[in-house]
Amino acid sequence: MSNRRLFLKVLAAAVGAAGRPSAVFARQNLPAAAQRPPATIRKSTLISMLPKEGSYAERFAVGREAGFEAIEMRTITRDEEAAEIREAAQKTGLRVHSVMNEDHWRFPLSSSDPDAVNRSVRGMEASLRNAALWGSDTVLLVPAVVDANTSYRDAWTRSQRVIRERLLPAARDAKVIIAVEEVWNKFLLSPLEFARYVDEFESPWVRAYFDVGNVVIYAYPQDWIRTLGSRIVKIHLKDFNFDRPNGRFTWKNLGEGDIDWPEVRRALQEIGYAGYVTTELPAGDAAYLKDLSGRVDRFLAGQKPVI
Repeated sequence: MSNRRLFLKVLAAAVGAAGRPSAVFARQNLPAAAQRPPATIRKSTLISMLPKEGSYAERFAVGREAGFEAIEMRTITRDEEAAEIREAAQKTGLRVHSVMNEDHWRFPLSSSDPDAVNRSVRGMEASLRNAALWGSDTVLLVPAVVDANTSYRDAWTRSQRVIRERLLPAARDAKVIIAVEEVWNKFLLSPLEFARYVDEFESPWVRAYFDVGNVVIYAYPQDWIRTLGSRIVKIHLKDFNFDRPNGRFTWKNLGEGDIDWPEVRRALQEIGYAGYVTTELPAGDAAYLKDLSGRVDRFLAGQKPVI
């Protein structure tokens, strides 16, 4: 079979699969994150956006006062610190809904170095323990990195093998979803591929973590949302401005970049997204966070984030 015919065959299969999420997502025993009532979208922020000073309880209180309902934490390896975070969440009512895994960039699952893969697996195991302790339903994972030494094909097959054989059993036992995110790692460069990558696991414990800003340089987030559909379990919010003629880009506050936020909101409504949207922007003080929370409110209401 010629390369062109093979390409068209693979593309047709990907398009068909993207239009219909794997039947596994229709099962009745889906994780809790997939069972929320339609139209229930909650506001979250990253721990890195909160003030750096103070205890976790004090920092969480700032986020709660700003209007956020939840927080996304990073991987914590010290038991005492992890326990403090759990107590802070209970005290402030700011739920830790997700854990951002830490070691997937330095030690990608797609590496040809067994030691790097083992380190990456240990990092994910720590993240899954965090999630179980804090009552989080998701761990964010960058699944692979394509570089000069790792081909696209190898990144795909190696990362899937490690996730399937070494991470998925632990996630299933902990009842925590592995949420694969699309980032600037030269991998999963279209929504068709992203959908296919998730579907091939045939498991409700591997889903998509969609970052609205990460695709703006070459695509439209609303298109990705409609293609990924119910595969999406979590969402990151940030804005982006791309000056194509001059080859410059800038990360912006919500509503100040190139994203068509009302159209993104319509896309989320069309797929029945019910979960958390987490702001991923620079840190700031209480006034900044309160303003950002208001921008998210306007976005969720179908309006432009900036008045």
